[in-house]
This record gives sequence, structure tokens and C-alpha cells, in this order.
Amino acid sequence: MDSLDRKILAELQRDGRLTVTELAARVRLSVSPCHRRLRELERSGAILGYRAVVDPRALGMTFEALVFITMRQEDRETVSDFEGAVAGIPQVVRAERLFGDPDYMLRVVTADLDAYQRLYDEHLATLPGVLRLDSTLVMKRVVEERPLPER
Repeated sequence: MDSLDRKILAELQRDGRLTVTELAARVRLSVSPCHRRLRELERSGAILGYRAVVDPRALGMTFEALVFITMRQEDRETVSDFEGAVAGIPQVVRAERLFGDPDYMLRVVTADLDAYQRLYDEHLATLPGVLRLDSTLVMKRVVEERPLPER
């Protein structure tokens, strides 16, 4: 990946709806080579996909929590079962396995505290292999999703 590919990625992160013509103009490249580079970035997996970034509040999801999970056991089968179960919970919008303690961090969105309590009791507390769940409520997002730095 060279600096021109990085410029293409930076522009697409700012605005994923750019046409190839607009993208080519922004990175100062003719349309055909820009299109070839774009397809190669997609083929190589550098570009994972395109999507709209939606404000959760627009869908009535005004409650957000970070859930830190410490596992009781971390054998391969338990971890696989746990991660599969987490992937099946639509309110979990991000899940990350961590080094150290805790073992996982989940970002969860719900309509309100009551909805979060139901999710917690019915789904999160019953996840395979869990020893402890600690929730922290999100007061305010300081940095929203933003483009990755070029380097």
C-alpha cells in the first residue's frame, strides 16, 4: 500500500458515498487507475465494506453501557460458545476480547434502563463461562467513530 492508496482510504472514510469520479479528483488521479486501485483495496480486504453510520438516538436507543466481562474459564470451547452467543445479541454493537482483566468489553445500546436490565438479566448474565459482569454507563461520547489516521 502506497501513499496514494492511503489517500483513497482517507477520502472514503470521510465520505463513503463518493463516486469514483469524485474520488479520483480528490486524490488527483484519473478515473480508470483510481477505479483499479479501489477494486484492489476492496479485493485485498483493506476496505471491509460500506455502510451508513446511524445515530442510535434516531432509532430510540438512548441508553448506552460498556460491559466488562471476566470469564470463569477460558478453554477453547467456552470462549467459542461465549463469542457466538455475544454475536447473536443485536444490542451488542461492539465486542472486543482484551488482554488482562477483564477479558471482554461490550458496547451495548438499548432504549432505556429497563430495557438494559431485561437484556442483562435474560442474556448477558446467562452467557457461557462468565464469572463477573461490570457495567459502566456512557455519559457522553467524546470522540465518535472517525477515520483511521493515515499513519
